[in-house]
Amino acid sequence: MRIKRMLVLALGATLFAARPVLAAKTSADNTYEQLKLLVDILGYVQDNYVDEVDSRKLIYGAASGMTRILDPYSQFLEPEMHREMKTETEGQFGGVGLRLNMKDEWLTVLTPMPGSPAYRLGMLPNDRIVEIDDSSAKDMDMSDVLKRLHGAPGTKVKLKVLRGSDGAGESAWKSRDFEIVRELVKIESVVWRKLDEGVGYVRITEFSAKTVSDLSDVLRRLKKEGVGSLVLDLRNNPGGLLSAAVETASLFLGDGKLIVYTQGRTVANRQDFTSGAKAPYAETALAVLINGGSASGAEIVAGAMQDHKRAVLVGQRSYGKASVQSLIPLPDGSGLRLSVARYYTPSGRSIHRDEKHKTGGISPDIAVEISPEAEGNLYAQWETIYAKDKKPRSAVKPEDAVRDEALDRAVELLKTAPNVP
Repeated sequence: MRIKRMLVLALGATLFAARPVLAAKTSADNTYEQLKLLVDILGYVQDNYVDEVDSRKLIYGAASGMTRILDPYSQFLEPEMHREMKTETEGQFGGVGLRLNMKDEWLTVLTPMPGSPAYRLGMLPNDRIVEIDDSSAKDMDMSDVLKRLHGAPGTKVKLKVLRGSDGAGESAWKSRDFEIVRELVKIESVVWRKLDEGVGYVRITEFSAKTVSDLSDVLRRLKKEGVGSLVLDLRNNPGGLLSAAVETASLFLGDGKLIVYTQGRTVANRQDFTSGAKAPYAETALAVLINGGSASGAEIVAGAMQDHKRAVLVGQRSYGKASVQSLIPLPDGSGLRLSVARYYTPSGRSIHRDEKHKTGGISPDIAVEISPEAEGNLYAQWETIYAKDKKPRSAVKPEDAVRDEALDRAVELLKTAPNVP
């Protein structure tokens, strides 16, 4: 069997890259003889199971089980879920606005999407989803989860979550209930504002096809306004397109520097991604904010900045998602999302998360620990209210605002040492 084409998509914490997908090979082992076992089981079930079964469901179940044992990111996508994924890559979909992953065997919020219903209600990274519409989420596969969370705008879904912190005992996790009204969720990639004393602030929510052009427009505007130093906020950025992350780093790194390299199963599968000869903002003083919701493409940018000593990293350890997925469309409308490589920072670091040993991620140069409650307040402050003939404002009243300690620390560094790092 030969896979004829590959579709490259960006979605959530998954880092997608255009890489060749090799045809399945006949090996010297007994793989195809073992496949006969599956055919035999299919025949026995069809002929002898107490109820009549749909053979297509059996095949899909086998495909799902096959990919489930690989890693948390490889997945067989039934046609409906495949269509949902492609819809999300177009920039909008009906849902609650959560990026999800499996962590410590729990369905876990990687990040809420800014402006989404889940975001406004105060759901946080690392919230564990234990129930969806009164059904246990403990053993749900991701396709079932997305079917339950996505839906027509205006409809409701109930979530029960556990909230705590890594390292805390199970008894310290507290239960919270959310009833969320689904909306047409739109992805906003770049948020920015000018701070005092020539410091600019830019937050990238994820790396999409439009990120680099939007970011370039913002940086040009800030430069015209006299901004000479920049805080690049990658907190809760779950990733996206590999190309967009590389091009973002290239705005600040020139001279053909290595930004990231990917390595597949064999040495021949290595691919290097480098910056251009010149970077338009190579002289801009830079501080980068990261936290536990910074993953994949966000970690590529942060890792390149840190390895080349181009920026100072402030905040909390990043998530540690360093695998690259290809999304392969299949003839019946289903799809296969397959991990085909891992990426490494320019110095050769593997920052991929190891659940067993609790390692992985990128450690900031300057750590600023923030409680889950403070994070929730900060996310609420990031929400911007727009009204006709009025200036945009925070959803939180000034008197209720909390201090963004990581941002303040980064700004302080840029003001006191404008040539950092």
